[in-house]
Amino acid sequence: MLESILNNKHILMVDDEPDVLDALEEQLEGFEGLLIDKAQDYDTAQQLLHSWTYDLVILDIMGVRGFDLLDTAAHMEFPTVMLTAQAFNREALQKSIELGARAYLPKEKLGEIVPFLEDVLTLSHQAGWKRLFERLGGVFTTSFGKGWEKDRRRFWEEVQQGRYEPAPTILKR
Repeated sequence: MLESILNNKHILMVDDEPDVLDALEEQLEGFEGLLIDKAQDYDTAQQLLHSWTYDLVILDIMGVRGFDLLDTAAHMEFPTVMLTAQAFNREALQKSIELGARAYLPKEKLGEIVPFLEDVLTLSHQAGWKRLFERLGGVFTTSFGKGWEKDRRRFWEEVQQGRYEPAPTILKR
């Protein structure tokens, strides 16, 4: 068995693509006592979020109303990771941060997700974003273009330096 902070955790994974959920589950095999719930749509995910306590929530953005689910999960204080392919852009990254996500990953990093999840569970919100930018900053620059952060330089500097604190979340009804 693997020694990890993921042992004995309860995780909710939400994606409208069953193969993504299967790939995530495969990455998480071998962790002792890890309990995984899966949802492929918004309504099922909302029901699960309101029925259980989760140590970690992993959300797709597109196809499942990921930002609405993030709003709920953050309000319930469930550490949440946004995992996306189609919505991998700086606007979605910023919105994820502002709504209280703890990480934002491209689906191309799915095969390397475990260390990111461990960071979310062991690091503070600010330190987690700092570590994520240390690991993925080049991915953001490659995907978004050089100077992508210049329009909100102070915001991005705070995030990258581990000083950004999101505003308290208000659950939408």
